Amino acid sequence: MHDITRSLSSALCARDRGTRQHCDRVVELSQELGIHLELSQRELDMLKLGAQCHDIGKIGIPDRILHKAAPFDPDERAAMQAHPAIGQQIVLSIADEQAVELGRIVRHHHENFDGSGYPDQLAGEDIPLAARIIALVDNYDAMAVSRPYHGGRSHRDIISILDSESRKFDPDLLHAFRHLIERSPLRAA
Repeated sequence: MHDITRSLSSALCARDRGTRQHCDRVVELSQELGIHLELSQRELDMLKLGAQCHDIGKIGIPDRILHKAAPFDPDERAAMQAHPAIGQQIVLSIADEQAVELGRIVRHHHENFDGSGYPDQLAGEDIPLAARIIALVDNYDAMAVSRPYHGGRSHRDIISILDSESRKFDPDLLHAFRHLIERSPLRAA
C-alpha cells in the first residue's frame, strides 16, 4: 500500500507540484500530531497513508480549475469539492485490505466537526479520526503557504482563524494541535 500511495503521489506531483509539496507537509505535521496524541503504530500508518493521499482526487480536476488563480464560481467550487470522492474511488481501486479504511479517510478529510463540510456532511466522531486530524492540519498548511489567490498568513493569523472557525474542528484535536504547533518546525513564520 505504501508503494502504491507513493506512486499516486508522484502522479499528482507530475500534475501539480504545489499540491505534492502541500501533501508532504500535511504528512509530516499529521504524524507529529498523531505521535503527540499517542496513536498506535497502526493508526499512525493509516494516518500517514491518508495524509499522503488526501488530495489525490485532484488528479481528476480539470487544469482550468485546479490552477485557477482567482476565486471559484459555484460550478468550479462544486467541481473542486468532488476531489475527496474522486480520491476515494482511486483508493478503492487498489487491491489491498486497507483500501476501504483509507478510502473513508480520503473521502472525509473535508468534513467539519459541526456537520457543515463535504461531501457527506458527517459530524463529530462519525468522521474518522485520521480524517479529522488531516482536516485540521490541511487547513493550517493551506493558510500558511502562499497561493495564487492569497499570500501566506502568519502563525498568529492562522491560529486566530482556526479559533474563529473552531466549530469545524474536533475541539480536543484543536487543543492538542495548538500546543504541538508552537514547537513544530512546520510552524508558519
